[in-house]
Amino acid sequence: MPGPRRRSETPLATSPAQNSATDVVRWATFSCALVPVVLLWFGTSLAGAAGTALGLAAVTAVCRILLRQSERGAARLLAEERPPHRGRHHRTGTGAHRGGRHTGGNTPVG
Repeated sequence: MPGPRRRSETPLATSPAQNSATDVVRWATFSCALVPVVLLWFGTSLAGAAGTALGLAAVTAVCRILLRQSERGAARLLAEERPPHRGRHHRTGTGAHRGGRHTGGNTPVG
């Protein structure tokens, strides 16, 4: 008889939430490079475009830090919700092991 199905134990690095956070950071980084180019294309000064790029990079870095911190907190909460490991046959505590010698009690005297 097959045992109960285990929850897939994939690392958080492959979870959809972390992939979406990584995608957000990638798009933000792309924007940090694209926005100054567009600003220069439309005639903004080099100093203005560079200042905008630095500002976007700072905001992106702070957002990345906050996203990573949030992911760690969520992983910690998820780990606290999981039940403790119960062993091979999902039995714990006294009387969990079968067989062996039993002392006293209901043994007939013959």
